[in-house]
Amino acid sequence: MKRPPQKMMNKYLLDYLEDSTKRNRIQQKEFSLNEGINLYIKDPLTREVDVREVISKIHTTIPPHLMLEIDSIFVGIFDDFEEMDTNAMFKDGAIYVSNEQDNEEDMIDDIVHEIAHSLESPHGYIIYGDRKLHNEFLSKRKKLYDILEAEDLAPNKKLFMDTEYSKELDMYLYEDVGYDRLNFIASSYSLFTSAYCATSLREYFANGFEYYFLDNREYLKDICPRLYDKIKELHEYDYNELNGLNYD
Repeated sequence: MKRPPQKMMNKYLLDYLEDSTKRNRIQQKEFSLNEGINLYIKDPLTREVDVREVISKIHTTIPPHLMLEIDSIFVGIFDDFEEMDTNAMFKDGAIYVSNEQDNEEDMIDDIVHEIAHSLESPHGYIIYGDRKLHNEFLSKRKKLYDILEAEDLAPNKKLFMDTEYSKELDMYLYEDVGYDRLNFIASSYSLFTSAYCATSLREYFANGFEYYFLDNREYLKDICPRLYDKIKELHEYDYNELNGLNYD
């Protein structure tokens, strides 16, 4: 029997090793993000996502002192998602993310978004205490209301003046206005970085946090200066300042 040429054997070997490495990555269930933070794949991802790439991006993008509230990240199917109509959440020191991810960028967005929400409880005074963010958000909501009213879309003014999340308002924006149209308005009038920013003050902050670290920081500064300032303040605080520690 004639043996295949050495070059062909080397190619077979390289292809086999590459496929084997890819399979091992897909099958791996546990990963380490930062010291003390583990990511667990509870249910298989519905699409091929390189979780190592996701972890690497978050590790190099988000400062460790902004992830101190997170103990674990779980990826899978969770009952709370259906009840809360969401695909990611932060709860009791853990981030829960759906296993339905389009790609690495989609998963990174979800995790970074929940990192932002993890900061609201321990650092709420920094974020919301002086009401500058509150006032900026409401001024944008008011402008959005005026635009939609002028387009005869019958917005409910009371809902627009409430900074808390409202399912009714969210559905109005999603169904009556449409997120594509809302994104166009948000961009054209320099109101929000995305349609979902308009749903509540907390989502305004969390989406801004995503934009600051993953997208165009200067654009965020131009259209949402108070939001930019708050995230920059959190970003630039050193570990001891942010956590109220004093070793003197």
